Amino acid sequence: MSSRKLEGRLVVASHNPGKLWELRQLLSPHGVETVSVGELGLPEPEETEPTFAGNALLKARTAAFASGLPAFADDSGLCVEALDGAPGIYSARWAGPERDFGEAMARVERELKERGATQPFRAHFLCALAVVWPDGHVEEFEGRIDGVLVFPPRGTKGFGYDPIFLPEGLDKTFGEMMSAEKHAMPHDGSRALSHRARAFQALAASLL
Repeated sequence: MSSRKLEGRLVVASHNPGKLWELRQLLSPHGVETVSVGELGLPEPEETEPTFAGNALLKARTAAFASGLPAFADDSGLCVEALDGAPGIYSARWAGPERDFGEAMARVERELKERGATQPFRAHFLCALAVVWPDGHVEEFEGRIDGVLVFPPRGTKGFGYDPIFLPEGLDKTFGEMMSAEKHAMPHDGSRALSHRARAFQALAASLL
């Protein structure tokens, strides 16, 4: 099935304010008008799929069919090698109903200690993107960045697990980076930095 160009109005299927802001930052230079599921009064579906790609597709499909507009969703998370890939698709759930990522980061550190893991604590962020049209057409993309975890957390920028994630080859955590640095979209053909920007880079090349 060939790629379909993304034009006009797009529903962003996320109730996460930080994620919504980042996705809008990535989309705005392309002239795509966005409206969130929250602004449309649409509920957030339960993420029941076992993979990032499955959950992204579930959220985008639900929003597209409910709104009658193309919908864009992502599912992403932190995968820690010494924790057998956890928290993975449960990254948000580790933060609890209050979305307390300070506690989530503390839990990661606690579980690493309980397992007797030794540095470097290798980890990666993975992001799956899905775009679904009301007629059922689907486009999917993925981005990944590898790195290590650092404790205590460093930096107050970004959101989620950003303050403990140090990208491979760099000396600043995501939590110490301005959004423009973390999500910059290179124009020279080189790879973007963050997992979300890398997935979006693939999406932009295909759909925008």
